[in-house]
Amino acid sequence: MPHPDLSQAPVHVVQLTDAHLFADPAGTLLGLNTRDSLRHVIAQVRREQPRIDLLLCTGDLSQDASEASYKAFRGLTAEFAVPTRWLPGNHDEAQVMANIAPELVQAVTDVGAWRVVMLNSAVVGATHGWLEQDQLQVLEQALASAEGRYCLVCCHHQPVDIGCAWIAPIGLRNADELLQRLQGYPQVKALLWGHIHQEWDEVRGGLRLLATPSTCIQFAARSEDFKVSEEQPGYRWLRLHADGRVETGVERAKDFEVKLDFNSAGY
Repeated sequence: MPHPDLSQAPVHVVQLTDAHLFADPAGTLLGLNTRDSLRHVIAQVRREQPRIDLLLCTGDLSQDASEASYKAFRGLTAEFAVPTRWLPGNHDEAQVMANIAPELVQAVTDVGAWRVVMLNSAVVGATHGWLEQDQLQVLEQALASAEGRYCLVCCHHQPVDIGCAWIAPIGLRNADELLQRLQGYPQVKALLWGHIHQEWDEVRGGLRLLATPSTCIQFAARSEDFKVSEEQPGYRWLRLHADGRVETGVERAKDFEVKLDFNSAGY
């Protein structure tokens, strides 16, 4: 049961993920300018989400891990003027992120009746994910001390099979350990990630499993080999209710025209 002193108002959360910004403002993936697509997604958020209590940015904020790219991401998202949290993805450099924005890389954030836990699943020099023991300890301590708060756990890499054969090997390789730990804490209501550049939403054993489209290019769902979709970039909104309910949806930048160049440098 939630602590009686906690706020009963729902917590309004927005997730942005996989922006893949470059130091060069003209940087592109498959011909798509990633800063331009992020700007369009941000504009869509501003039109649709008048209230945001927390902005979650769940990895691959940069494509080249440059200081300039993180400064650009921070500048573009600063217009929300809300509490923000970052975690690294496989294209990021966690130390560079921490140098640029140390206050944004906190692992645990309490807001309203909820606790949000950000876990670093990135492996230096690799594409797949792994939660080291220090991250599992952060998780254990955060959940054990939640004091009546419901919990939302976030990482970058997918912890479940999403039906894309090519992306399965680059998911979270110790996902079973994570999911087993979460089973011991019924106050954990949702697990949220990025990495797969597509929407995912299912419930397993009472746990909501959620992934979100990229703010740039999209990967085609249920594809055996690497394949992109011409769907528009997007974001996820969440309403974390004081009774533990999670209300959520994905919206896309409706005014952004996706023009991909398949003859350009690959992803």
